[in-house]
Amino acid sequence: MRKSDYIIDIWPGAWIHWWKVIAEGSINQIINNKKSITWPYLSWNKQVIVDKKNRQKKNYLKIIWAEQNNLKNIDVKIPIWNLTVVTGVSWSWKSSLINQILAKYLVNKLNKAKKTVGKVREIQGIEFLDKALIIDQSPIWKTPRSNPATYTGVFTHIREIFSESYDAKLRWYLPWRFSFNTKDGRCNECDWDWTKKIEMHFLPPVYVKCQECEWKRFNKETLEIKYKAKTISDILNLTVEEAIDFFTNYPKVSKILKVLNKVWLGYIKLWQSSSTLSGGEAQRIKLATELSKRSTSKTVYILDEPTTWLHFQDVERLLKVLHSLVDKWNTVIVIEHNMNVILNADYIIDIWLEWGDLWWEIVATWDIEQMKKCKKSYTGQAISNYLIQ
Repeated sequence: MRKSDYIIDIWPGAWIHWWKVIAEGSINQIINNKKSITWPYLSWNKQVIVDKKNRQKKNYLKIIWAEQNNLKNIDVKIPIWNLTVVTGVSWSWKSSLINQILAKYLVNKLNKAKKTVGKVREIQGIEFLDKALIIDQSPIWKTPRSNPATYTGVFTHIREIFSESYDAKLRWYLPWRFSFNTKDGRCNECDWDWTKKIEMHFLPPVYVKCQECEWKRFNKETLEIKYKAKTISDILNLTVEEAIDFFTNYPKVSKILKVLNKVWLGYIKLWQSSSTLSGGEAQRIKLATELSKRSTSKTVYILDEPTTWLHFQDVERLLKVLHSLVDKWNTVIVIEHNMNVILNADYIIDIWLEWGDLWWEIVATWDIEQMKKCKKSYTGQAISNYLIQ
């Protein structure tokens, strides 16, 4: 942003808040515009700094003799109950080390999966963990009907609330009646897709609004059941922020919705198709789903570049969430290039090319102060330059 010719700053955020352009111009014009929430970061008046504890490093996950792809028979120690960031230039095989070796090894041992693990002799320290969760940016949908409400499980609780209403009991409507996977409840004309496909000769197919349900997706009998004057279709059309206020008296529902809002997804609608979500949104929904569950305090979370497309303020929120996980005696491992995340880590693993050949090795595994002194590490040099600004 500092090197760009022109910047357009939009706020207050998501489209549901009627965002508007509050600042535009060159870097100097943005810095002098006090309405912009971006200017403090660009002018170095503010940095993303999260309060964190001085965590001890007694127990470690030890990767012994990893040689996947161009990794040079490396040994790596990752502290348990810390936020560890794995850095390195592109093609330094960070994903080979973390995703192909460590993540798959842990999932096989702890979650009883059957993944093909990269080349490694042994990984020690697994006795300190009981579950591994891989939170990446892969899609969360398996069918076109999948959405945030179904993925997080909040829709199950909402259907139970509707089935407990007086009219639903009178008609013997059980929770499955309000599901869009059953023919009894959904619109049979469009099968809950709210559009109908019309085949055209010699032309692409045309999709038109379903005249039977008029975009409500459920049949008339199901829509006759209301809760607080809203049908099940009206509820699914709410944003997460609106649904929090609506279900204040239902802890099971509000708990999940508040976690979604906590990872800044308050703007998405409950029925929004998962296929329309970005990779970052899908990753945050996975994170929210896990945060809403009861913590066992022995979980390792592995995230791959979670700050993609995030604003400085959003990065700060993400870091607070990650540190809150560590405060509950969980282990968090993040592959990341974002300098703000690196500066707020408890431990850094930097991978770089060994001088003279094409094999990659661990050049530094330290905290911030020690990383700055490592002249061989480009990340250490970047940290020093960033803190001087």
